[in-house]
Amino acid sequence: MADTSAERAFGFRPLYLQVKESLVRRLIDGSWQPGQLIPSEMELAREIGVSQGTIRKALNTMTAENLLVRRQGHGTYVAAPEESRILFQFFRLVPDTGERSFPSSKVISWSKERATKEEAHELEISPTASVWRIERLRYLGGDPLIVEYITLPAKRFSGFEKLSEIPNNVYRLYSERWGLTIGSGTERVKAIAASTEDAKHLGCKAGTPLLRINRIAYDLERKPVELRISRCLTERAHYISDLK
Repeated sequence: MADTSAERAFGFRPLYLQVKESLVRRLIDGSWQPGQLIPSEMELAREIGVSQGTIRKALNTMTAENLLVRRQGHGTYVAAPEESRILFQFFRLVPDTGERSFPSSKVISWSKERATKEEAHELEISPTASVWRIERLRYLGGDPLIVEYITLPAKRFSGFEKLSEIPNNVYRLYSERWGLTIGSGTERVKAIAASTEDAKHLGCKAGTPLLRINRIAYDLERKPVELRISRCLTERAHYISDLK
């Protein structure tokens, strides 16, 4: 189907990407909520004034980015943070046996403090800003696997101090309590040696090789939401990345 004048009015960039951005805006402003069934391709095409094929390409892109989930025979839904495909988008450690599972967590401590220079830079906040710091231990199959340090900009997490507990799936917490959907992330991976503190938590010897993963998680507007440093024991697990 040829583009209509309404389609041409979007500009010179690929039309489906511009339509996609307009649909992502519905996730950002809360018009579409996690788990919600979205309108059909035909309905969206009619509403926006573009071809159904353009809508399909935009939705396919959002599905590939794990923002939407297609359910055969039921339609397309806004992805919820507890969806298994979403969880494994951001958790890449897999037991050497090959069976993927999501880790459990035990919070060691959490506190509100002034940001360090590195935290302020990574989270794009003022050097004098406050942050929430969470330290937790993560387990796979009952064995301690990761010592994790999470830093959150306090300004974006108003009322964090009112939490009675910090759940295992914090991305779901961000979405449900603060309307912050994690859409993407950047990771830097490096080999390190376990510190004395790491060894105490992970049950290994100081100096044992670990994998350090520094991740910045972004919302749908590509603004930093979280800085996470994971120090991972990989004696019985490996990091997997699907190259597509």
